[in-house]
Amino acid sequence: MTVKRLILNCDDFGQSPAMNAAIMHLLEEGKVSSATLMAPAPGFAEAAAWCRRRARPNIGLHLTFNSEFEAWRWTSLTGHPSLHDDTGCLYRTVEEFERKADAAAVVREMEAQLAAVRKYGIDVTHADNHMGSLYGIATGRSFVPQAVRFCARHRLPFRLFRRVFPEDPLLSAIPGVERAVARASALAGVLGVAIPDYLLSHPYAVQEGETYDTFKRSLIGKLYRLPEGVCETYIHPAVDDAEMRRKIPNWEKRVWEFRLMLDDDFAYALRDAGVELVDYRHVRAFGRAGRFRSLWELAKAVWKSPP
Repeated sequence: MTVKRLILNCDDFGQSPAMNAAIMHLLEEGKVSSATLMAPAPGFAEAAAWCRRRARPNIGLHLTFNSEFEAWRWTSLTGHPSLHDDTGCLYRTVEEFERKADAAAVVREMEAQLAAVRKYGIDVTHADNHMGSLYGIATGRSFVPQAVRFCARHRLPFRLFRRVFPEDPLLSAIPGVERAVARASALAGVLGVAIPDYLLSHPYAVQEGETYDTFKRSLIGKLYRLPEGVCETYIHPAVDDAEMRRKIPNWEKRVWEFRLMLDDDFAYALRDAGVELVDYRHVRAFGRAGRFRSLWELAKAVWKSPP
């Protein structure tokens, strides 16, 4: 029988009171697998203190190098000028970050963000990345090697993936994604960093003609088409409040994601599709590839890369 395991992670924990309220509720109810904390964001202290009080066992680090909302900005923890725009805040776009960030400053900021989370006594289970800024998706300038080495130093699993799921329209559309994934996952294997098998993505904002019901059908449909292995998908759930409506352009999709996790239809579909929710403790235990095979895969990926 096909074993389908899903990590359902709440990104952006600590971004705002509306997101904190939703994520705390979902973690308490066991509706999601895990959440990842944004150390530079304004709601971080509230979220981290709650995790400490509740002794949550499934909290990771959301490595954050962007501050994307015009009405809601934040800075890095280290203050390095290459990480900030002319307003003194983290860059609004991934492209700006990729073009201007100093690699050594990126590594120091990763260390500072991890230290900030651990200061609250949180046993960090894994790391991932806000807006995909480390993956080189905008300009091709990737910080994946630095991120993987960071995770290897701290024995943290990382949000990479071994294969691209063909039915994922966002990831499949990225030019050269198969080769990039092969190189990154092989490097993770060489350095002993555990990763999931697949990542399933979906748009952050409401698409043209999309409603809550069509969004729900889309995500439920993915549950029935999950490949064998460990898959991860992410949500950005939030309760509906006036401040979020004023400051976050795509607030409605976040409210939908919170609503969906509490929807009986979604809970039924998980059971009916035979999907087991797991967290990164499972990846830590079973997600490491053999190092010799990874060396071979990395050599092949580098050899096939264009000059």
